[in-house]
Amino acid sequence: MIRSEWCPAGEGRRQEAAVTGRVVFVLRRRRRREEGVDIICVNCGAVALARLHARSTPPSLHIVDIMKQEQVLTVDNMNQRLRRVRYAVRGPVLERALHIEHELEKGVPKPFASVVRANIGDCHALGQKPITFIRQVLAGAACPQLLASPALPPDVKQRVEEILDDCTCRSVGAYSASAGLWSVRRAAAAWLAARDGTPASAHDIYLGSGATDLIKALLTVFTEDVDGKPSGVMIPIPQYPLFSGALAELGLAQVEYYLDEERGWALDVAELRRALRNASATCRVRVLVVINPGNPTGQVLTRENMEEVVRFAHEHRLFLLADEVYQENIIAKPFHSFKKVMYEMGAPYCDMELGSVLTCSKGWAAECGLRAGLLELVRVHPGVVAAFCTARALMQCPTVLGQAALLCVMKPPTPGDASYEQFAMERREIRRVLRERAATAHRAFNSIPGYSCNAIDGSMFAFPRFEIPERAQRAARAQGIEPDEFYCLRLLEETGVCVVPGSGFGQRPGTYHLRTTILHSRSQFQHMMDSVRRFHAHFLHQYADTRLDCTTDTSTGC
Repeated sequence: MIRSEWCPAGEGRRQEAAVTGRVVFVLRRRRRREEGVDIICVNCGAVALARLHARSTPPSLHIVDIMKQEQVLTVDNMNQRLRRVRYAVRGPVLERALHIEHELEKGVPKPFASVVRANIGDCHALGQKPITFIRQVLAGAACPQLLASPALPPDVKQRVEEILDDCTCRSVGAYSASAGLWSVRRAAAAWLAARDGTPASAHDIYLGSGATDLIKALLTVFTEDVDGKPSGVMIPIPQYPLFSGALAELGLAQVEYYLDEERGWALDVAELRRALRNASATCRVRVLVVINPGNPTGQVLTRENMEEVVRFAHEHRLFLLADEVYQENIIAKPFHSFKKVMYEMGAPYCDMELGSVLTCSKGWAAECGLRAGLLELVRVHPGVVAAFCTARALMQCPTVLGQAALLCVMKPPTPGDASYEQFAMERREIRRVLRERAATAHRAFNSIPGYSCNAIDGSMFAFPRFEIPERAQRAARAQGIEPDEFYCLRLLEETGVCVVPGSGFGQRPGTYHLRTTILHSRSQFQHMMDSVRRFHAHFLHQYADTRLDCTTDTSTGC
């Protein structure tokens, strides 16, 4: 095996992949010796030399000139929008964490035994047990022979029958309609109507491979220029980087409005007005994105605040896109959907256009890997809906087993059902653990000198703010990276804790944050917080001496 380093010109990051054979193609000048391989990288990408060390055979040397044949697809003629896409949740810090895990497997000494992945809200990967009812329904749907077994409760069998009756030839391996199984859409409409006390129609509900899939699909509708200007989308800062990444990919203008950290990440309408006013010269703002509960910030909007947002959107004729995927993760405060608020405000607000998304990846279900979500489109023009549906048909359909899991979320066991007691106990425990972890994380981060953290009212993340000394900031910029990324990479190298830099979500200039999940076991979370506490004290001490210039440092700083 030879390690290939592929570094497109102008890209500061190195992506590594193992390849077979004895030739390495590279694009940046670099020399290194690793695992018995010498690599000489030349900027033009024309020549790469690789030498394999072997105990019984002499080294082999292969030289290939890849420029003899001009490549059809290059970084210069590819879709340049794709090159601008960034997704920090699976960005450079995680890439390095994966390399460290590989090094640990090979016995490379580290000051820690394992990597603690806290970069993503993957509940089951962090030990949360699946809901039994969901897994039994999935088992029965995938293997209908189990319907004859007494091991499956009657209500599970009933839900399986609903799914199979809606599948061609009663098989979840068959395509569903592009918008999803009718039984799931009908159940979702009933669930939404019960949640909001407002009418809901299955015809307005569209299923997809997670909320991410549906949000990108909806944003695609807005890519047309208006009055000679690109369409603009207002997104909160901090935001979930799906939005910034999707806007970059689709060529939509990103219009940022800042949440107020000093007031618990409040959404200030005056800030919305500022952002809209500043963007009006360069784009035609058409969409207002609101994430409630917040990700990564964990706040829950008040009813009064939501009414202000609705009035603002109506005043400026904005399509409201509500990311409400964490509504089942709310710990104490009441949740109000934007659809309910608009409906109860009456005319003219109840006639506004709205798109809202839900998923089975969050909440008590947390079935991230099954990839299922729903989009409700409210009062959208029929012609737009028709075009949207045609475009969705190109993807055939969402995974049917994912739709089955979504049916379980929209239509869970109720009192009197055979599965209800176990389901209620499991859901209650999941909520108890989330509430406990949120309180623990809030206390723990605020107890670290130099850290501050707002209360976590919803979602499954903490987004604390921390200090970075000026010398550390200079050292980071000398490496061409953001100071909080520098900090998080150092945290990873010294403690094994993998978190996401706040710059990947956006933050006010001069402030630094990180996002961490709060879902680890009590002992593992305590270990993580102890590691962060020790590291931060060491980091502040290391970069406190202003008499030394460490701007060229790339490792320890001094």
